[in-house]
Amino acid sequence: MRRPDLCSSTPTQVLGSLRTTTPACTLNVPSEANYTEQLPAGLGARLQEAGVSIPPWRGRPTSTLEKKRKPHLMEEDEPSGALLKPLVFRVDETTPPVVQSVLLERGWNKFDEQEQNAEDWNLYWRTSSFRMTEHINVKPWQQLNHHPGTTKLTRKDCLAKHLKHMRRMYGTSLYQFIPLTFVMPNDYTKFVAEYFQERQMLGTKRSYWICKPAELSRGRGILIFSDFKDFIVDDMYIVQKYISNPLLIGRYKCDLRIYVCVTGFKPLTIYVYQEGLVRFATEKFDLSNLQNDYAHLTNSSINKSGASYEKIKEVIGHGCKWTLSRFFSYLRSWDVDDLLLWKKIHCMVILTILAIAPSVPSAANCFELFGFDILIDDSLKPWLLEVNCSPALTLDCSTDVLKRKLVHDIIDLIYLNGPRNEGRETSNATHRNANIDAAKSDRGGLDAHDCLPYESLSFTSRMYNKDDSVVEKAVSVHPKAAPASQLEGEMSGQEDFHLSTKEMAQSKPKIRSRHTPHKTLMPYASLFQSHSCKTKTSPRVLSDHGKAPDPQAGNFVLVFPFNEATLGASRNGLNVKRIIQELQKLMNKQHS
Repeated sequence: MRRPDLCSSTPTQVLGSLRTTTPACTLNVPSEANYTEQLPAGLGARLQEAGVSIPPWRGRPTSTLEKKRKPHLMEEDEPSGALLKPLVFRVDETTPPVVQSVLLERGWNKFDEQEQNAEDWNLYWRTSSFRMTEHINVKPWQQLNHHPGTTKLTRKDCLAKHLKHMRRMYGTSLYQFIPLTFVMPNDYTKFVAEYFQERQMLGTKRSYWICKPAELSRGRGILIFSDFKDFIVDDMYIVQKYISNPLLIGRYKCDLRIYVCVTGFKPLTIYVYQEGLVRFATEKFDLSNLQNDYAHLTNSSINKSGASYEKIKEVIGHGCKWTLSRFFSYLRSWDVDDLLLWKKIHCMVILTILAIAPSVPSAANCFELFGFDILIDDSLKPWLLEVNCSPALTLDCSTDVLKRKLVHDIIDLIYLNGPRNEGRETSNATHRNANIDAAKSDRGGLDAHDCLPYESLSFTSRMYNKDDSVVEKAVSVHPKAAPASQLEGEMSGQEDFHLSTKEMAQSKPKIRSRHTPHKTLMPYASLFQSHSCKTKTSPRVLSDHGKAPDPQAGNFVLVFPFNEATLGASRNGLNVKRIIQELQKLMNKQHS
């Protein structure tokens, strides 16, 4: 039945139409005081003039189902931009305390299984992986912090096998960043042959090897040896050439912890965090004593219990950690081309993840944070040591404070891109909040979902707008150099930094080949207005998930896809061969 035009009808017609269209119905309306605010303009007055009595507002009963309403971010029958109740996060006993702290700080609520339905949560973050059934049953409004199938990358033996396969398929020149590796016990005979062949070639010169359990982490069970009689294997291990010429700072060995977030494998989308950790051994490097873990292992879990941890060490200062920005600042002080090193690390990350990406199963609404452990040798070549799932987020010292910002930026990254159903389109459209719209307008009309920082690895950003016009700017995506005043506060004692700065002249790093000092380039974030790059999404409203991933969220920078070709090669299946070709072009440019 056609609804009458209430505003143009007489009071009698209005009353008659109401009685005709809603027989035996009681008007359940607010009190007289706010009645006209709840009904269309003029209708309240017309009803009163017609003599319709207005019962007091009593509301309506709320069902049990509505009391346990699912925490959808947006609903189809609600207007765009409507805010619902806070998001809900779910944890278990393994969830890092900093994750819970950050989410509560952002206004999220903690899931209570006694009071809420099993599906009433938006993010489940835990250290252990999820079962495949949990991935299959994930709802459109939910996110898991692990992707299925990533143990192929984080188990040392599986990583070695996949990288060996890629080297065989696409050539050794691309995959030279992993030391010679043997998987025990299957490769025992090959290792023995290699060991004695090398020993015969070196003569009296010693060779060094490192043996690691395939599944353990935090430096547990590691053995470094030179003499074959010291080599004992009783389980699943890998044996690698030990890098005996590491880059030393103040005569201390170090490695880099690079944080990488994969927001999806289908299509493949990789972000690298611009800040990270540099972890130091706490005793000076010495090949004459291979049993000294404090000189050869950089794991914080080991070194924080060492006698030298609390001491102020040459150049390094107190403790056993620097920020990545401090490390690059130190390299720049010796005219090292840190930009080239950073680009090599980006290529290494992409090539490593490509090794498993085709075989990773499709899964909806999940992401993975990896910790890449990378060692730099004295010729400035980066070596991949291992890849960690659930990298430690404990706050053991003042330098670890960056992990709090890391978690904030992960949440921004995930909820900027929005929940995804990989392999199929999401059915529920979500809406961009006012902050994102404002940032979008500040970018000079370039939409972050319609453009991509192509060539970001080569530090030339080619941004494509809707008219396919190209804006090219030179950029750098290496960690920003921190001012000295900021660096002083990163260590527990301010005198540490002054001491290390003073001693730099006497402790120049041993580097076999140095690069021409680079010209100062614009920081990556300067492509946009600085505030727009650091825009935080509302914890209640998700942005649109466009065709192209966002170029940046906080300190996370998109490194793959890095141009139109790789964007196309990652859609509708992963064309690894095409991606490898584009990476090869990129690496050739770096060396030209």
